[in-house]
Amino acid sequence: MKKNFFQILAKLNRSLLPSLSRRRVDLAKATNTQKLLIAYRYYVTIRAIE
Repeated sequence: MKKNFFQILAKLNRSLLPSLSRRRVDLAKATNTQKLLIAYRYYVTIRAIE
């Protein structure tokens, strides 16, 4: 149940949230909002894989 929730959430994130890699955002120069978005997407991706 929990894994399915995160898999669905990951698909929604992929379609709704902006892709920072396409924008070539440098992590050293990223704003706090961009860092938060990266951390959130990482968290959801890891939970979807487990």
